[in-house]
Amino acid sequence: MVLRPPSGASAVLGALLLGGRQATAFYLPGVNPQSFAEGDPVKLKVNKMTSQKTLMPVDYYRLPFCQPEGGPKMDNENLGEFLSGDRIESTPYRLQMKTEMFCEQVCITNLGRAEQKGVSPNKVVRAIRKNYHNNWIVDNLSSASKMEDDKTITTRYWQGFPVGFVATDTHKAYVYNHVNLEIQYHKVETEVDKYRIVRFTVEPFSIKHDFEPAEDDDDDDKTADDDAEPRFRVADIQNPIRSCDRHASEKKHTTYDMVYGRSREPQIASGKVLFTYDVTWKENKELHWASRWDVYLSMDDAIPAKVHWLSIANSLVIVFVLTAMIAAILVRNLRRDYARYNKLATDEEKAEDLEEFGWKLVHADVFRPPSFSPLLMAVSCGTGTQLLCMAVLTIMFAAMGFLSPANRGALLMAQLLLYVLMGSVSGYTTARLYKTFKGKSWQRATTLTALGFPGVAFAVFFVLDMLALSQGSSDAVPFTTMIVLLVLWFGISTPLVFFGAYFGYKQDAIEFPVNTSNIPRQIPDQPWFMGIPFTLLVGGILPFGACFVELYFILSSVWMDQYYYVFGFLLLVFLILLITCAEITVLFTYFQLCGENYHWWWRSFCTAGSTAIYVFFYSFVYFKQLEANSFSTYMLYFGYMGLASLALFLMTGSVGVFSALWFNKTIFASIKID
Repeated sequence: MVLRPPSGASAVLGALLLGGRQATAFYLPGVNPQSFAEGDPVKLKVNKMTSQKTLMPVDYYRLPFCQPEGGPKMDNENLGEFLSGDRIESTPYRLQMKTEMFCEQVCITNLGRAEQKGVSPNKVVRAIRKNYHNNWIVDNLSSASKMEDDKTITTRYWQGFPVGFVATDTHKAYVYNHVNLEIQYHKVETEVDKYRIVRFTVEPFSIKHDFEPAEDDDDDDKTADDDAEPRFRVADIQNPIRSCDRHASEKKHTTYDMVYGRSREPQIASGKVLFTYDVTWKENKELHWASRWDVYLSMDDAIPAKVHWLSIANSLVIVFVLTAMIAAILVRNLRRDYARYNKLATDEEKAEDLEEFGWKLVHADVFRPPSFSPLLMAVSCGTGTQLLCMAVLTIMFAAMGFLSPANRGALLMAQLLLYVLMGSVSGYTTARLYKTFKGKSWQRATTLTALGFPGVAFAVFFVLDMLALSQGSSDAVPFTTMIVLLVLWFGISTPLVFFGAYFGYKQDAIEFPVNTSNIPRQIPDQPWFMGIPFTLLVGGILPFGACFVELYFILSSVWMDQYYYVFGFLLLVFLILLITCAEITVLFTYFQLCGENYHWWWRSFCTAGSTAIYVFFYSFVYFKQLEANSFSTYMLYFGYMGLASLALFLMTGSVGVFSALWFNKTIFASIKID
């Protein structure tokens, strides 16, 4: 499904944390097929218009397009659709099942003043120059776009179709005022004379109609074919192409040669414009309703599966190399250390009073609470655990097919609700760690867990929402949706955090295999390669190298309106990312303890979390592909990418801490302490 930047942090956040599987023809109850009899009305709806240049989706009727009688009516949308900026509305286009239509007229509308130097262009021209695309929907199926020129015909199943184009010779903007709607259907085997829509393609054209407004909009005159249906007519076309000629002996659909043959000019995006459309119905016996989304989710095999397999292979190579390194270094050295530390000293060795060295010397300090803010450490690990649980559960639901792309907004709602419900996990983890650290301000720790990261996310969301509102974007969340988010936060998530914290404080503190002394041991000078800058640099590059290929496709889905539904590949990469973070943290923790440095709590958190730093820096590289040059776009992109990187930092950092904690408990429980 398409992941769009929402007005809340959840979409970008979830895109970086999610996993799932390859698209299959699997739909759950709740996404019911709709069957049509011949002649039944079929509704064509419009969604937000999107642009890769501005990243700000806008409402379709913000431009002076044809509106239905009585004004457009908005669909009932769920919370996920509102957060993703979807605005699905009705249109004046009249479609009937299996009824061919030839150059049907929609309306005459004034697009505004013509382009002139020194004069601000009209809304349509600005939208065309900003590369806005229409996103139309028939029977809940997004439109594919077919673009044709003298040599090729290109069909794309993502990003919709453009509002218009800018001519390379005149550099003027032209609007697509005619569309060929090609709808494929499949006969229902279990119902008599019923059909289901399985594909929807739009081919736009720019046709300069010379016309005079008709005296009567509802012209019931027949065409040359006596059996033809009455046509809705708003204008008399003076120079019709063949498909628009009411007196033609044989009706034919609009083609590229009709439109651009005989040196016909396209329709400039200004003044009064007549909008028309053709409807073509084709039976597709091979494509079933349950499989109709497959070509969208695979993007018509635009990205071969072997690319993802190469990504998996690359990730596995990194994991195997890292695992072999750990096996060679840790296992061999630890076995030697165990033998040395557990060996009974002879009288000669006691007499020589050989000085001990290595990680055993810090046994009385290794489980000392963090020297810097144990409260912040507990809160960070609790929040990271909450994000991790949200990601894992969303992966499971996506992999089982619960998050169908036909159910718009389902992914966002799943992420948001699972994050809220995992508040109890966050509270429990924070309380258990903070009690282990012998902290006394348990109310403060629990409150900071409930309000910390959600508060940062809501602040970023609110600022960017105000920015979207100032730009007139459909990304701006309505006030009622804002209230719903606050209710989820304070009404469900916060009580669950306190509920989990209550049980966390009731539990005993984490038991350690060795006692901690009252006086901390002095830490000797450390070599340069054990400094924080080097460990952050090396600690993040391997996990990032294991996932950066899939990260590219995820960012393309979020910011470039492409589909991403290969959840199986992403699930493997997600697990490899976590394993790599854990292994690299354990390796650096061992080196740190061998250097008699027992301040490993924050070091392990930052070593694993440094993956997020690479992700954030990579977002600068990816940003060059978006062709964006406005301040609002910079704010939107880097605001959400910064927030997503912070969430990834907390999640991978908590994985690093718990991995290092398990490692330290294991090795110190295996030696004898005098």
